[in-house]
Amino acid sequence: MAPRRPFTIDPILTAIAVGFRNPAAFRIADQVLPRVSVGAENFKWTEYPISEAFNTPDARVGRLGRVQQLTFSGTEQTSSVEDFGLDAPIPYDDIEAAAEARARKVSAYNPEAHSVGMLTDTLENIREVRVAGLVHNSASYAADKKITLSGTSQFSDYANSDPIGALKAGMEKTLVYPPNTLVMGRAVWSKLSSHPKIVNAVKGNLTSEGIVTRQQFIDLLSGEGITNLLIGDAWHNTAKPGQAPSLARAWGKHIAMLHLNPMATVEGGGITFGLTADYGGRVSGRIEDKDIGLNGGVRVRTGERVKELIVAKDVGYFIENAVA
Repeated sequence: MAPRRPFTIDPILTAIAVGFRNPAAFRIADQVLPRVSVGAENFKWTEYPISEAFNTPDARVGRLGRVQQLTFSGTEQTSSVEDFGLDAPIPYDDIEAAAEARARKVSAYNPEAHSVGMLTDTLENIREVRVAGLVHNSASYAADKKITLSGTSQFSDYANSDPIGALKAGMEKTLVYPPNTLVMGRAVWSKLSSHPKIVNAVKGNLTSEGIVTRQQFIDLLSGEGITNLLIGDAWHNTAKPGQAPSLARAWGKHIAMLHLNPMATVEGGGITFGLTADYGGRVSGRIEDKDIGLNGGVRVRTGERVKELIVAKDVGYFIENAVA
């Protein structure tokens, strides 16, 4: 049988794809919707109704009576990973010239390795935008577990808004499993970290001016169950190809309050707001292409097979338009 993929996976290039990180673009997608392995392209999980977890039937049994029987239902959900990948064409002339320069020790440049790094960085940015669009989307939350702020209630209105009250209200809304993670964009954190009520609470009523650190903010809310604060800094280009670049932040002016369980898996279960099904991990390889340049070349390909999932809407709370 012919191989499914018409290119050779190279372990060195794959190692570059797996390990590459751009330190100048801090991304949080893998923390917000952690990757978990699935055993096949198509996979299933079971969604259980909320009501059955909180039923309180009369369990008393008479001396000769029959013990009441309960049945538990579940809805089997089916999904499949999606393929994401990019190619970069490299002429053989470039590869040979770079190899010669490395042999003369005048350069360390490797066009294939460089292309894999750039392709990986681009794929990560695409994923960041996908995850942000899913997590910072009111449609991903139950109807009674989201709120939209406007005017004086937005946290950018230092005189009238009450961020602590709004956050505590959200923590009380989720079922049984309270949020342990706050996810927000840089625009929200810039306002929230200097909000007078936040600063005052952290500084022990000594001042309402200044700025709080991430750790101070987490400590302030630790009694409510918050253990992690994720701030999205990634940017992406919203312009169409050929147009002048138009950069926008991937994460909007919202706050997602999520219960994330690092032990949860797609096939093994566990209560968590969301996760990412990952089949096979990221791969990279080369494909010979005789139509590149005069002497031919290779197309370096990098890709992954993933699916972002919201699996428990009821353990998340969404504050839309947290700042103006």
